[in-house]
Amino acid sequence: MSLAPDPHFSPVEPTSSPARTLPPRLLRITNPSLAAGGALVLFILVVAAMAPYIAPYGPNQVDYSAVLQGPSAHHWFGTDQLGRDQLSRILFGARTSMEVSVGALVVGAGLGVPVGLFAGYYRGFLDTWVIMRIIDAIQAFPFLILALVLAAMLGPGSRNAMIAIGIGLVPTFARTARAQMLQELGKDYIDAARVVGCTHARIIFRHILPNALTPIIVQATLAMASSIVAEASLEYLGLGVQPPTASWGSMLQSAQGYLQLAPWLVLFPGLALVFSVVSFNLLGDGVQRWLNRKIS
Repeated sequence: MSLAPDPHFSPVEPTSSPARTLPPRLLRITNPSLAAGGALVLFILVVAAMAPYIAPYGPNQVDYSAVLQGPSAHHWFGTDQLGRDQLSRILFGARTSMEVSVGALVVGAGLGVPVGLFAGYYRGFLDTWVIMRIIDAIQAFPFLILALVLAAMLGPGSRNAMIAIGIGLVPTFARTARAQMLQELGKDYIDAARVVGCTHARIIFRHILPNALTPIIVQATLAMASSIVAEASLEYLGLGVQPPTASWGSMLQSAQGYLQLAPWLVLFPGLALVFSVVSFNLLGDGVQRWLNRKIS
C-alpha cells in the first residue's frame, strides 16, 4: 500500500496560547504592594460609599430580643449590648472613618503644602527662623498626643477631630513640600520661567507644584493610615464622633466591658481597623517603590 501524501492536504499551523499573546508586562506583577494595596483601598472606599445600601440592618436599629448574640446566619458579626447588628455598624463605621480621615488629610495637606512651598521658595530668615522653627515646635510633640490635646481643647465632634488630626499632619506635608521645592529651584525650567516674566505664584503653583506632587501623594497615602488610627483613638476616648453614630473607636470603647462575655464586639471592629491601616500602608509602600523605580 502506498502512503504518498495528499497534494491537497495543508498542515494546520499551531496556534499560540492566549497567554503568549499578552504583553509580558501584563503577565507579571512588578509591584505587588501597589497592586494589593490599591485593590484593598478601593474595596474599603467602595464599602464606605455603599454602606447604606449593603448593610443588612440600620446602624442604630435596636433589637432587645437579640442582645449579645454571637455570629450567626442572621447577624454575621453578632450583636452588641443593645441588639444592634455589628456588621452594619462596622460598615457604617468605615464610612465615618474615611470621612474624618480624608477631612484631616485635606486640612493637613491644605495647610502644610503651601507653607512648605513658600518657605522653600523664599528661604532666608522667614524660612529658617520662623516657619521651620514653628514646624519643629509642632513636631516636638508625638502626633497622636498632639491630636488628643487639640481635640480636648476644641471639644468633641467630627469637625474638631478633623482639625486636630489635620494640624498634626501639617509638619509632615510642609517638610515634604519644602524638600521638593529646594530640589526643583535650581533647574533650568525655573530660570526660563523667570526670564519670560512669570510671577512668583505662577512659578510655584504652575511649574513647581506639579513636579512635586508625586512625593506628596506618597506622603498622603501613608498619612491616611496614621489618620485612621488617630481618629479611632479620639473616638475611643470620647473626643471624636459622638454616639449613636457608628464608628470603630466608639464600638471598641463600648465593648470593653463585655470583653469576656462577648469577645466578638472587640474582635471585628479591631480587625476592620487593622485591615484599613495595613491596606493604606501597603498602598503607600507600593507608590514609594514605583516612584523610586521611576527615578532610577
